[in-house]
Amino acid sequence: MPPELNGYRTLSQIGVGARSTINQIVRTTTGHFYALKRVVRKGAEDDPFIKQVETEFEVGHAVDHPAVRKCLEIHRDKKWFKITEIKLVMEYVAGKTLEQDRPEEIGGAIRVTRQIAEGLHAMHEHGFVHADIKPSNVILTEDGVKIIDLGQSCPVGHKKERIQGTPDYISPEQVRKLPLDQRTDVFNLGATLYWVLTNRNYPTEIRQSAKPGGHEIASPTQTPKDINPKIHASLSQLAMDCCKNNPADRPAGMKQVVARLDVAERMWKRQRETVHDGTGE
Repeated sequence: MPPELNGYRTLSQIGVGARSTINQIVRTTTGHFYALKRVVRKGAEDDPFIKQVETEFEVGHAVDHPAVRKCLEIHRDKKWFKITEIKLVMEYVAGKTLEQDRPEEIGGAIRVTRQIAEGLHAMHEHGFVHADIKPSNVILTEDGVKIIDLGQSCPVGHKKERIQGTPDYISPEQVRKLPLDQRTDVFNLGATLYWVLTNRNYPTEIRQSAKPGGHEIASPTQTPKDINPKIHASLSQLAMDCCKNNPADRPAGMKQVVARLDVAERMWKRQRETVHDGTGE
């Protein structure tokens, strides 16, 4: 068990990743539960992971939206002016990831995607791009979705020095190390929606099956409606438009995505009612 943070008691480990461990903790004075992310610096190779924790705190502390995980405190242990360990106190989120619990109903897919888009819009209004939206970075809770793992976030317009993102969800501009903006998140969300609707991955320039360090040109792909005819054309087209190669051809931001989701939901409900009334096919 790691050393306890002053004022908190460690309960159990709930996650690992990116050189970090995440534990559930409880505040001793209130009994409220939180999550504690820890990164221990063993060498210079750990510096990027410490930077990610600092970024996660900056974004999660600034953005106050129910769909974005809140970050509350950051603690840095230092020796000779060097960080030896960094600890981040975050909102504790109970639930399954979208990857673990993919909605089987189209209405559920629309509802979840809208909530993610609304959370991303809040981030964009604060000047941040998430830059790593994917099913495993969204938790489904009793109250709605929660966007997590904000460590790869960056300011709108930022150009990263190295390729960062997740195969099967990464945008072309991330692969090419071009400036990132809200349309980068539109692509990541579109690739996520494509997976939710089809249980297949959109063919991005870097795929899980690609060789490490390599990338490939995306091949033509079936639309969600090609795979599942029950999906209304408006929703299918939204997923495809979000994943356009050229950012200028995508929806300009999450407000446009939400507006199109609202249209798709109305069309889906109308289609369902027609079938239930016996007037459809």
